[in-house]
Amino acid sequence: MSVLSKEPQSVALRVKCLLVDDLEENLLALSAVLRRDDVEVHCAHSGAEALELLLQHEFALALVDVQMPEMDGFELAELMRGSERTRDVPIMFVTAGTGDPRHTFKGYEAGAVDFLYKPVEARALRSKAEVFFQMHRQKQQLAQHLDTLAETLRLNEMFTAVLGHDLRNPLSAILTAAELLQRRSDDEAVKRTALRMTAAGKRMGRMIEDVLDLARARLAGGIPLRRGETDFGQLLQRMVQEHQAAWPRHRIEVQQDGDLVGDWDADRLAQVASNLIGNALQHGADSEPVRIRVDGTHDDALRFTITNVGVIPPHLLPFLFDPFRGGNQRRGRGEGLGLGLYIVQQIIHAHQGGVEVLSGSGPYTEFRVELPRKGVEVVKL
Repeated sequence: MSVLSKEPQSVALRVKCLLVDDLEENLLALSAVLRRDDVEVHCAHSGAEALELLLQHEFALALVDVQMPEMDGFELAELMRGSERTRDVPIMFVTAGTGDPRHTFKGYEAGAVDFLYKPVEARALRSKAEVFFQMHRQKQQLAQHLDTLAETLRLNEMFTAVLGHDLRNPLSAILTAAELLQRRSDDEAVKRTALRMTAAGKRMGRMIEDVLDLARARLAGGIPLRRGETDFGQLLQRMVQEHQAAWPRHRIEVQQDGDLVGDWDADRLAQVASNLIGNALQHGADSEPVRIRVDGTHDDALRFTITNVGVIPPHLLPFLFDPFRGGNQRRGRGEGLGLGLYIVQQIIHAHQGGVEVLSGSGPYTEFRVELPRKGVEVVKL
């Protein structure tokens, strides 16, 4: 027994059309022209009835008679344009008029996309209506596609988070074994190998943490913070000492002014400082110092800049804070995943602050960060 596999046939998405006319015979005539399997027609005998239907359904097109008692077609169109829900519904006016330009202008001013004059020619009506039906179907298909992509992205980020978490344990075992080899082996070659293993393992550990931070930022709507009283000056000095030890032939100059204490997440700000200092050392000129200036003279916020000699290529600037596209492309020297500056931005945004980069106006690159001293609680409605 064989089964013939066929390509699934695309089924036209069903759309809805609204007809508004105070005369039943006109509604019946228009319905007969437009109604088919993939078009659902709804009829209203007045503007008020039409507004009720507009609140209940999403319409691809509204055909509205101009001359109606109580509320004419122009008044209905103006009310539709004033509502967020209905302002994008295309409106065709149907009128028994003679094509007075002033009449036509008033209709277009009210939001019409077209005018039809009675008696309506059936083929012309079908052709014009089909344009808007097809546009609405394309809009629905695009929305469905975006929903599918969003769900796929969410699942991918969940997978990334789980994978990063699960890699921690085997990596920890490798690092422990490498450190034991360093301490217990008398063979210098083994010690050098163990030292390289440890350095590579720590580098991989930082990559895993970056991936986990990416997942936290995407899945949780931002990187979570543990705020507390933090002295940024002390934190910065610790980061400078660590980097100075790792880059002994480079100079780091620090200038600090004012009150450097605020309600911040100390570990996360250490991550920011470490990333920006390391970035400046890696991409700066070896003969010129990295300059850090911290300004704590303002009551509302702390500001600091990190400057190095060297310019970021202009084509990279728009993408510098994008994940996987930013800092690791500069001069081909990066060893990370390209997540560092993205995570810096996310941490600063979590503190309700801002970060920007200036490069190209002179022979240097400068990162500017502003940190509000206290977080403001955001109430989501």
